[in-house]
Amino acid sequence: MIWVLLAIGLVAVVEGLVLALAPSRLEQVLAMMASLSIDNRRLVGLVSVAVGATLIALARWIGF
Repeated sequence: MIWVLLAIGLVAVVEGLVLALAPSRLEQVLAMMASLSIDNRRLVGLVSVAVGATLIALARWIGF
């Protein structure tokens, strides 16, 4: 359970930093994502999941 809370907290920090430091860039990225086809959005999501899972596995392998 502690890992879930840690993960949610880290996501909140990263999203908060994006909104605080580059709000106009975020609007551009969202507009770009909206212009992608459904298949391309799905591919971006799957790549994001794969990268995230790899980072989690790497962190566990290192010992965190």
